[in-house]
Order: sequence, then C-alpha cells, then structure tokens
Amino acid sequence: MGCLLSYERERLTALEWPCFRAIARCSLHILCLIYSRVAAAHLARRMPYDSREGRTGEGGVFMPAQHPDWQHPWLRAKLRAFPPALRPQAAQALACQAAGDAAPTFENPFTLADLTVFDDETAALHRAPEELVRRVAACLPNRAARWRFTSKLRAPIAEHAMTAAQSRLLDALFWELTYWKTPKLYDDLIEGEQLHPGIFQRLAPALHDTTVLDAGAGSGRATLACMRAGASRVYAVEPSPGLLRLLCRTLEVDPLGARVTPLRGRFAALPLADDSVQVALSCSAFTAAPEQGGERGLAELRRVTQPGGLIVIIWPRPRDFTWLAAAGFRYVALPIPPEMCVRYRSHASALRVARRFYACNAAVLRYLRQQRTCEVPYTLLGGNPPHDYCWLRTEK
Repeated sequence: MGCLLSYERERLTALEWPCFRAIARCSLHILCLIYSRVAAAHLARRMPYDSREGRTGEGGVFMPAQHPDWQHPWLRAKLRAFPPALRPQAAQALACQAAGDAAPTFENPFTLADLTVFDDETAALHRAPEELVRRVAACLPNRAARWRFTSKLRAPIAEHAMTAAQSRLLDALFWELTYWKTPKLYDDLIEGEQLHPGIFQRLAPALHDTTVLDAGAGSGRATLACMRAGASRVYAVEPSPGLLRLLCRTLEVDPLGARVTPLRGRFAALPLADDSVQVALSCSAFTAAPEQGGERGLAELRRVTQPGGLIVIIWPRPRDFTWLAAAGFRYVALPIPPEMCVRYRSHASALRVARRFYACNAAVLRYLRQQRTCEVPYTLLGGNPPHDYCWLRTEK
C-alpha cells in the first residue's frame, strides 16, 4: 500500500503521498489493516527458532539451516565476532532477526489519539480521532477521493477486528511514536546502548578534520562521537522534533557543540547541497526499507558525499546484509567482549527503560530486580550488540 511501517526501533521516516492515494482506493477492511505486508510479516508471532535445525560451519560457527542469508559472508563474520561460548545463542537470536521473525519486546502505551503528534504525514484508521481523519482527508488528491475515504469510515466493522487492527498499527508505529511523544525515554534507552569503542577508533582517521553528515542523528549519539574523533563540522539531520530538541540541549553545554549544525530532514530529502560532506554516516537508523532509507536514501547519501568520500552504516540490520553488499558496501565486525552489556545511569533508570522497551522479555526484568544493577548483558537482549558497521567509497 505504499506505507511501510517501522518496527523494532527502525524508523518510519516518511509516510508519503502514495499512502493516502492508496487509502482512497481501499475497502473498509483494508483501511483497518493499513499496515504494510512487510510490517505484517514483522509483527506476526512466529514459532521460536529451533536451534536443532542447523549445522556447525567454518570456525565452529553455528549456521541455521532455514534462512538463505546465513550463507552470506557478513553473517559468518558477525557470528565469528562472538565469544565461542555465546555463538550458538547468538546464531539463534540472529536467525530470527535476519528473517524478520523476532516478536516485539516492548509494552505499547500509545493510542490512536497519539498519532496526531505527527505532522500531516500521518496515517488513519477506522474510528480514528476526528483531527486525525481531517488531516488524512486533507492530504488526499481531490474531493472524490476524500468522499470515498470518509464514506468507508462510516461503514460498520466488528469491534474485535477493529481493536486487533488498531493494536497492530500502534505496534508498527511504536518506535516512531516514541521518537515524537517520549523522546527523553528513548534517549535513556540509547544512552545505555554504548557502541563498541572500536567503531569510532577505526573511523577516526577518516573523520579527522573532515565535514560529516550524521543522518538520522536522533539525540546525538554518533554526532558527538564524530566530533570527539576530530570532525571539523557535523551536520546532524533528524526528522523528529523531540529528538532534535534533545540534541540541541546537549550541544548547548558541550564544548564541541558549536561545530555541530542540527537540521530537520529525512533520508529521502537531505537538506544539504551536492558534494557537501566528506563522510556520510548513519547509526542504527538507515535500513533497506524505502521509508527508512532504501534506494532513494542511499542515492541521497551518495549525492551529498564528495567523490572519494565514505558512506558508513553503523550497526546495520542483519536482514539488510545482502542488500548492502549488493550496493557495494564492505563489512567490519569487531570482536565482542564476553562482558559487553548495556549500562544505564542508575538501577531506577534501567528499570524504567526495561518496563517500556523490554516488558515482554521477562528475563531482563527478573535480572534487574534480582541483581539490582544498572547493567544488562546483551545475551539477555536478543544477541545483537552494536559492534559492526559497513562502508562504501563513493565514486561519481
């Protein structure tokens, strides 16, 4: 339907005009199931991966048998980066992620009324708040399309079907709503997700005394790391107003903040001139999905990067490895120390984050309550710590 929805902290960076044209053509029931086929596959509750179905490959790395991408050299390299004792568990978790089968771990507090936090690029459902319906109708191309849209909304539908559809939609939009409605809580989450220190150590020579773009900058995790690696100027581009405000507050008190230029923008239309940066990077934001980057976003990254410059994707999704490799990226997976974990500022902060983002992962909450710690091992969080990146040298 032209409306791919975000899942598992993967950004819904745009809901474009084709989405609204599609709404006008859809039946009532499709309106109530307005999440995309991709989101539907991501949100489906699949059977857990069976670790007995697989084989041990080169270097003692367990390779699941069900997914063809497990033959990809990037995934082999990623698994080899884990300590040997953790590889079977990591392979099991990454198999679900590569296939898009991992179930959500968050508890969703949002309602349809919260969708009005977005600007006029938004979505709608049957019995949505009047203001939301008005915004969607205003985006439709003509009076006939608006009439068809509002007529379908008046038709009856079973209560259970509407409730289930609303739940699926809100789960698909959970991360985008988090960025816009509760950016501080999201900032607490990523504060604990400390990137592998080797990533910016390796990138430092390319970043020193250069102009950098941080696309999908969020509250500035990679932006500040670029500055500390010696970048002369960083353009931090972020679509969410709440996250951009948090970034600006951080820059006001950071000694390096004067060399950062925060900008509102999206992957599909970066607010920079051609060949304006030497390095373009994105940390845990850019994906192969069209609304989270995709071909159009990659073309924009190429456009703004000077010939011979670098495009770097930090912490890429395992299921994007094939797409990224086909685009010419090279992969780097850094060795994972056995003790790599998320570290929050306090036990209370760790509990607050876990109750929202890991509410369905009983092991995380149990561990925090029993240990009364502010640290959680990545082995309890799904087996994909931020230890890898891929890079592409631009040619024009």
